[in-house]
Amino acid sequence: MIVLGCNGFTRVSEVFAEHFGAVGTEKHYLLGHDAGASLLVDGELVAAVEEERLNREKKTTDFPFNSVKWCLEQAGLRFSDIDLIAIPWNFSTEVFDRMLAGITSAPMTPSAKPALVGNIGKLFTDVVSHDAILADFAARTGFTPDPAKVVFVPHHLAHAMTGYYTAGMKDTAFLVSDGRAEVFSSLMGEIRDGRIRVFDESTIDAEYSIGLLFGAITRFLGFVPNNDEYKIMGLSGFAAPPVPNPFLEHLVELREDGRYTFRRPLETDNPRGLEPLFEQFFGPVQETREYKARVAAAAQEMLTVVTSHQVRALEAKTDLNHLLFEGGVALNCLNNTPLFEGSRFDDMEVSFGASDTGIVIGAAVHAWLHHPDNAGEVKSAPPVTPYLGPEYDDATIERTLREFGGRVTWSRLNDDEVVDQVAKLLTEKVVIGWFEGRIEHGPRALGHRSIIANPNFPDIKDVINTRVKHREPFRPFAPLVLESDAPRIFEMGRKARSPYMTFVFPVRPEFRDVIPGATHVDGTSRVQTITDEGTPRLAALLRRFTALTDVPCLINTSFNVAGEPIVCSPADALNCFLGTEIDYVVLGNYLVTKTDASA
Repeated sequence: MIVLGCNGFTRVSEVFAEHFGAVGTEKHYLLGHDAGASLLVDGELVAAVEEERLNREKKTTDFPFNSVKWCLEQAGLRFSDIDLIAIPWNFSTEVFDRMLAGITSAPMTPSAKPALVGNIGKLFTDVVSHDAILADFAARTGFTPDPAKVVFVPHHLAHAMTGYYTAGMKDTAFLVSDGRAEVFSSLMGEIRDGRIRVFDESTIDAEYSIGLLFGAITRFLGFVPNNDEYKIMGLSGFAAPPVPNPFLEHLVELREDGRYTFRRPLETDNPRGLEPLFEQFFGPVQETREYKARVAAAAQEMLTVVTSHQVRALEAKTDLNHLLFEGGVALNCLNNTPLFEGSRFDDMEVSFGASDTGIVIGAAVHAWLHHPDNAGEVKSAPPVTPYLGPEYDDATIERTLREFGGRVTWSRLNDDEVVDQVAKLLTEKVVIGWFEGRIEHGPRALGHRSIIANPNFPDIKDVINTRVKHREPFRPFAPLVLESDAPRIFEMGRKARSPYMTFVFPVRPEFRDVIPGATHVDGTSRVQTITDEGTPRLAALLRRFTALTDVPCLINTSFNVAGEPIVCSPADALNCFLGTEIDYVVLGNYLVTKTDASA
């Protein structure tokens, strides 16, 4: 069975801009962001890629034409070969009716409600209804799908299935939390033998979304909501949360069954509606790190309290011992570690596609597992890797290098020579672009499109932030470490591995002076553990580097600059290289340097 997962809408950006003011700092206040496609063939995930990697528009919402085309070409298939098309949204007429009912009871002025009803109606009929999605698919691809072969999967169930599949399809409890889906922002339940049971009494409506509240705080501090929440996470390490915490004292109220509400619900028609309350809590906004860090620390503590409340309720509702946490909120890795350590679950996993990047995978899995032909037949999934996107052979890399003319020089090496020469270069204060194999799926670079450096230099973070990434100086960097070495360097607690940078651990005191460039101000690191099986050449590089330096980690950050997608093609990598102060680039087996003419 061949299942195509597909997320993205041609007109959603236009409709949201015209009817919901989604421009400027609100530009990511959209459905369908992180557009992309995936392909599942007889239960095996053979391809997945985000549209932004191909159209070079960060967090694009556009219909994923390039992604769909690439996935089919990668597998040697045509549209007529597809058995099912899975869409990770289900805006049925029942959902639309519920959205309208929600507007009726929403906390807004009576005069604003008719306009919002009209705007929601426009969104439904032109963009997200079943008919609109089918028409969009046909218009963009030239292929008219059979409506009976298109499966509309509720958004949060797609999230849950992403985690379930990538974790090996073992029975598990799950918590999904993000900004909003069709009408909810969070739900919990369990998956047994591929069948989902939602604990309906614990679902959270969108008006009480902790994800949207965190986004409102992001906006309040001058950052872009639904994009820059990780900056709040990073800033929170520079301050302790205030006591008492005004978010917990005066805004959030915990309820039974893991539910929570806000004393002042989010205003659908006014994204800045809570800002006067925030100013009451913290005073007028100040452009100082101290002010922003204090607000960020309060927000981070609030998030941990709320999600811990949800997990405690989930523990009481299930006898399963494994936990999945998915959705955009699950990308808050600073929250994930105490969430797991404070639970009774034996293990907790957050997938490489926890954000909306992964829902194309989960939707395809849901459609596959719930098809009548597969009922009760599927017991397990093949091993899943995040390296699911395009790769480029030596001929393509060399042709691209020649196209860049006199601006770069290069030498072709074998694998051993790449490992040896790059390890020696990394003994110095240099920054290297590392490009190999298939591009990773998800929001974080995991070693195939990465920038690497030596964390032993205390100022290497400033070098990368200012000269390469062009971003705020407070932003920390992740260390990659061999999975077998991780407990020696980090206080891993009950976690044995962290392959996707989804957990934060304290750096052991004896290593803080060894890897200062990868140690945050609060003494923690967002760790990526690697293995010989998952990333063989990167693991070999780390071993060789450690043998030369006695430094057991490398800095790993995404191969891009602020505001741009992670590089995908060799041309993307060379453009980023030439536009920054990266010192060297490894493109497959080619070691590339700049010429004097490009300096």
